[in-house]
Amino acid sequence: MNPPIENVLVIRRSLFDELSVFQGLNFEPEECLDAILSRGNNFFIPRSEAENNPDYKQIIPYALIAFQDTVLHYVRGKKAGEQRLIAKGSIGIGGHMNETDESLFAMDEQAYRAGVEREVNEEIKINTQFEDRIVALLNDDSTEVGRVHLGIVHVFKLAEPKVEKREAMITGLTFLPKNELLARRETMETWSQICVDAIDRLLL
Repeated sequence: MNPPIENVLVIRRSLFDELSVFQGLNFEPEECLDAILSRGNNFFIPRSEAENNPDYKQIIPYALIAFQDTVLHYVRGKKAGEQRLIAKGSIGIGGHMNETDESLFAMDEQAYRAGVEREVNEEIKINTQFEDRIVALLNDDSTEVGRVHLGIVHVFKLAEPKVEKREAMITGLTFLPKNELLARRETMETWSQICVDAIDRLLL
């Protein structure tokens, strides 16, 4: 019996090119987000197609979980859904927006944030109050993975450092200060390296 097809949220690469071609982080995401989350500009296609077709950008919420001056770090274990990122360190929690989330994109940003929080909640359990801010867009066309993804970078500022994992693919969950994140930079996935390099600005 074949597994069900996973459909993921995408925009056309051509739309991204019209809006704002950039490499790395864009700290003025509002105009692009208005277009990306506009009904008709985003749609769902099978993940198997999206992963291998650079004509599309998959929309990926990428949440940094912060407590004071520390950020949550983990290592992707063997059960990670993205095989190209196994054993890489990461400071981003989140994933593809699947077809079950479709109704959110006819609504406002508040509804989108609720969908993001649900995605994050699938991977970790946050046992404290937090504030969720969108701080940047993330694009990296220098890698095979990056060319077919577009990150929406969130910062979840926690009242207390109370987080536990829900998914088996998450290992070594720990809050680290900037100096320790920089020390581990070379072991991280590319998106996390980009975020670590600008961590002060992201956490403002």
